[in-house]
Amino acid sequence: MKKRFRVWVYKEGEPPIFHRGPMNDIYSIEGQFIDELESDKSPFLAKHPNQALVFFLPISVVNIIVYVYRPYTNYSRARLQNIVKDYIDLVSHRYPYWNRSQGADHFLLSCHDWAPDVSSAYPRLFKHLIRVLCNANTSEGFQPLRDVPLPEIKIPYGKLGQAHMGQPHNKRSIFAFFAGGDHGYARSILFRCWKGKDKDIQVHDYLPKTLNYSASMSQSMYCLCPSGYEVASPRVVESIYAGCVPVIISDDYVLPFSDVLNWTQISVHITISKIPCLKEILKGISMKDYLEKQRRVIQVQRHFVIHRPAKPYDLMYMVMHSLWLRRLNLRLTP
Repeated sequence: MKKRFRVWVYKEGEPPIFHRGPMNDIYSIEGQFIDELESDKSPFLAKHPNQALVFFLPISVVNIIVYVYRPYTNYSRARLQNIVKDYIDLVSHRYPYWNRSQGADHFLLSCHDWAPDVSSAYPRLFKHLIRVLCNANTSEGFQPLRDVPLPEIKIPYGKLGQAHMGQPHNKRSIFAFFAGGDHGYARSILFRCWKGKDKDIQVHDYLPKTLNYSASMSQSMYCLCPSGYEVASPRVVESIYAGCVPVIISDDYVLPFSDVLNWTQISVHITISKIPCLKEILKGISMKDYLEKQRRVIQVQRHFVIHRPAKPYDLMYMVMHSLWLRRLNLRLTP
């Protein structure tokens, strides 16, 4: 893959809606990828479209929301959908690449909650397009054989969020931990069942000022990662950074890099209906099995770290590998 996989980024469009995205905070993975793929230092950049195996539509869903929708007058997705459609119409008339594959060797990448809705208004146009999405929800049309799940990462300002191991397992004094907003069906059940009710299952909405969020995760054996309004959560990656075994509480979520990572070895997956049994399930995991999961969490940390430029086995390489796997079986007709 490293030798052959190259990406052509279309040049059409003007910033900030095209060719630019957020570099920090909750949707930062979108801007980091756009910036990486347009950098001369990127190992994936094709110098000519004829060298490319895939084509990138450098559209920022986040910036469309920021610059086209705000201040919000309504929540119709029509403007978002039409901007993307118009861009595809433009490049498909100027170049032969979209038409020869019906978009099957093209991809769009976004972490915004609205991103899956881009393709809903024109299903025939987007039938083959690869969507790289944080919101990888099969109940909302995400197709694992075609689409690519994207890790959701909250990057602090001025940093890339390097991984750290947290405390060794024998100094992890918190059994299970969660802190965050009470939104979404899964969290409402989690709060109802566990908030303030058990010293082992520590569920908080917002932490007291005396406690530190990252430190608490680093001191925890299990870090709870419930879905919010959407299936994805940055807590999955934050747990891995902290060396804490993620407990993924969601239905219909396709986990990142599941083509090559066996998530059963590095996490615990609990359906929403099993939230009342959370303690029983976690206590039922032997210390031997926990230590093996925790060891493997440390091993996979490097796959969730961003480097600029990208480095082998880091997050960007892993996403490119996921795209490569979906591109391998495509045969273009002359």
